[in-house]
Amino acid sequence: YKNEDEAIEDVLRLSKGMTYKAAVSGLNLGGGKAVIIGDPNKDKSEALFRSYGRFLESLNGRYITAEDVNIGVEDIEHVFTETSNVVGVAKIHGGSGDPSPYTALGVYRGMEASCLKVYGDRSVRGKAVALQGCGAVGRNLGRILSENGAKVYFADINENNIAKFKEIVPGAQQVSPDEIYDVDCDIYAPCALGASVNDDTIDRLKCKIIAGAANNQLKEDRHGVILREKGILYAPDYLINAGGLMNVSIEFEGWSDGKATRMVDTIYDTTLKIFKISDDQDIPVHKATDILAESRIESIKKIKGKHLGGALAAHRFPGRKSQQ
Repeated sequence: YKNEDEAIEDVLRLSKGMTYKAAVSGLNLGGGKAVIIGDPNKDKSEALFRSYGRFLESLNGRYITAEDVNIGVEDIEHVFTETSNVVGVAKIHGGSGDPSPYTALGVYRGMEASCLKVYGDRSVRGKAVALQGCGAVGRNLGRILSENGAKVYFADINENNIAKFKEIVPGAQQVSPDEIYDVDCDIYAPCALGASVNDDTIDRLKCKIIAGAANNQLKEDRHGVILREKGILYAPDYLINAGGLMNVSIEFEGWSDGKATRMVDTIYDTTLKIFKISDDQDIPVHKATDILAESRIESIKKIKGKHLGGALAAHRFPGRKSQQ
């Protein structure tokens, strides 16, 4: 972030997205979000993350943190030293580990639902996918797509990410970060930072579907309206990228891969439900998703009196146990 104002603007957008993500996914979680100002290549340290952990502990369970952009399992382990209000810690400590495979699986389920809507068949076999960003989620998504017969084009600005992606998805075709918008494809999958669908890029896209893991993919709401007018189906980001959140939420009751996978698989049906609301009410998909999320938020507000933080302070993570 260039300054504190920019960080605050971003974290407010992210926290709103997290609130809606938890609501539309049917999770009993709120929507807090945190950002740390600094260069992830230079400023990361054990002391920084332990300081962050101490601050979280002072909130008495009202905010729970996890991995995200530029924050990995090793960083979270340092936070975990100071507070138990952390999910996604290593399995040896009773957590679920890296959530990115589940985020990728959720995005893939959203893609399948989108393919059924557009092409009448949920399979991605033979489909061309332009994948923007090959970090942890992008790599896992690329692997799943390739294994299921999709043709993958990819771009990233990080040479380390590119090298890892080529190892995992050897048949993928690399393009430059700017060229990714111009790839003639079936699916554009933004998996880097947000706002990639904007005034400068929207007319360049040559896809029928947008389905990716990035948060806040639409720079402005009006871009969702434009996509609908152009006949491009947008699978709402905060729904289909909820797999990682679903995965770590299971740590509250006792995590297992089977539980996590079954929950993430529900993203397919929820995505189809959103598409139906969009069609029935003749509104853009992102608006339909907001309606579903907001209706749940409002209904639960009426019974508020107990908050998650209080419950967790009394008996935090009763199901967490060490897993080898």
